[in-house]
Amino acid sequence: MTKNFKDKLGEGGYGTVFKGTLQSGQLVAIKKLGKSKANGEEFISEVVTIGRIHHVNVVQLIGFCVEGLTRVLVYEFMPKGSLNNFIFAEEESVLLSYQKLYDIALGVAHGIEYLHQECDMQILHFDIKPHNILLDDNFTPKISDFGLAKLYSRKDSTVSLTAVGGTLGYIAPELFYKNIGGISYKADVYSFGMFLMEMASRRKNFNESVDHSSQKWYPTWVYEWLYDGKDIEIEDVTDVEKEIGRKMIIVALWCIDEA
Repeated sequence: MTKNFKDKLGEGGYGTVFKGTLQSGQLVAIKKLGKSKANGEEFISEVVTIGRIHHVNVVQLIGFCVEGLTRVLVYEFMPKGSLNNFIFAEEESVLLSYQKLYDIALGVAHGIEYLHQECDMQILHFDIKPHNILLDDNFTPKISDFGLAKLYSRKDSTVSLTAVGGTLGYIAPELFYKNIGGISYKADVYSFGMFLMEMASRRKNFNESVDHSSQKWYPTWVYEWLYDGKDIEIEDVTDVEKEIGRKMIIVALWCIDEA
């Protein structure tokens, strides 16, 4: 199915993804979990969580396999790969128009709304970021990587966690508190806001090569940029696209607002 795991698509914190083909000829993405994750909660969480999800903006789990210490998850194949490749691409030919970015952002928002409000159980993802948004041939976005996801009753307005996971730059502030508690769907909304700002500005919200203490908090930089009445600093964009980008930034700032 994977030609002995030769066709590598990518690698993340929870495993490596390979391209495979089912006997029917259908292309699939095979996620092989790392040994440290294979017997842990990440595998169980991903199978249990995404196995109950059916939405156009959430990647579909086709199946899974357990053989010895090997744990693999079989997903629908996303030809365009990660959204991350299109936001920060160095080649202009790869960059997407603001209208396309807006459509993608709207699709991701629909997917998050489904996870939070339309499933039998409330599903909190806890790792919304461009790398975990996959695109099909039509650039339809699909939320992926549910290794950190948790299921809760829809009646619970807040939940408690015993451990923190996620990606620096996208983690909601409340997840950093020592006594973790009072976590809600807003943690995912915050993450969405951070990556929406990245989409609008085409700039990473955190530079790992720079001392963190010397960096201005990204939303502060974006807010000052907007408050000063500056246009989107991207070449070859129309006034209409600049307005779309401005609206995306405003929505992003609403998403990270504590109110």
